[in-house]
Amino acid sequence: MKKLTFLTLSILFCLITSKISAHALWIETVNTGKIGQSQTVKVYYGEYVSNERENVSKWYSDVKDFTLWLVGPDQQRTQLKLTADSNSFTSSFTPDKNGAYNLEVSHEAKELGGTTKYHFLASTNVNVGKASTIAANTNVLNLKLDNSAPVKVNQTIKLTASLNKEAAKAKTVTIFSPSGWSKETKTDENGNVQFTPIWPGRYVIEVAEFQKVKGEHQGKAYEAIWQGATYSFEVK
Repeated sequence: MKKLTFLTLSILFCLITSKISAHALWIETVNTGKIGQSQTVKVYYGEYVSNERENVSKWYSDVKDFTLWLVGPDQQRTQLKLTADSNSFTSSFTPDKNGAYNLEVSHEAKELGGTTKYHFLASTNVNVGKASTIAANTNVLNLKLDNSAPVKVNQTIKLTASLNKEAAKAKTVTIFSPSGWSKETKTDENGNVQFTPIWPGRYVIEVAEFQKVKGEHQGKAYEAIWQGATYSFEVK
């Protein structure tokens, strides 16, 4: 009986932790903007590929207490005010100059998943006017497009993953498309990954990092850290 109970609890734990790591935060907004025109931003938690956007009341741990930052063309960071909806948080900002803007979230969940600490990160860009570059991303783990040109269907694009300001080599990257299709691949030695979008709409790309390191978080010991960083953009 004790062995059966232990097995049942082990299976339940695996299901719970798998669900946590499968879920992600991502940001949605139009990736182009205009000076003086308000830009609506939404942040979701769930599984994009299956169109699952969890109700805010069911978000894991204290993930709903995240902070959303806007980094402007002058690299000034501004915390944006958030309003909770049923399954998302909504914010907005009004660009006051041309250039590349970056929206960022970096939140370590208060609760551990067993003995693992979970770190959720998300970002997206907004180009205002003729931005020639993609805005810098200050998240410890992040993805970004290789250039600021509009992304088009059937056109190969390149993304670069960074970890601690260095190329994130041989990291697992998952591509989630608006059609419900997903693909898993790896970054190369320069942290790059390429793919060709074949459907128009929003894509969410996630790079993940898992390290077996020991430490203490919120007064509890952990033996590993999982980090998942998403980057979302539109394909025309």
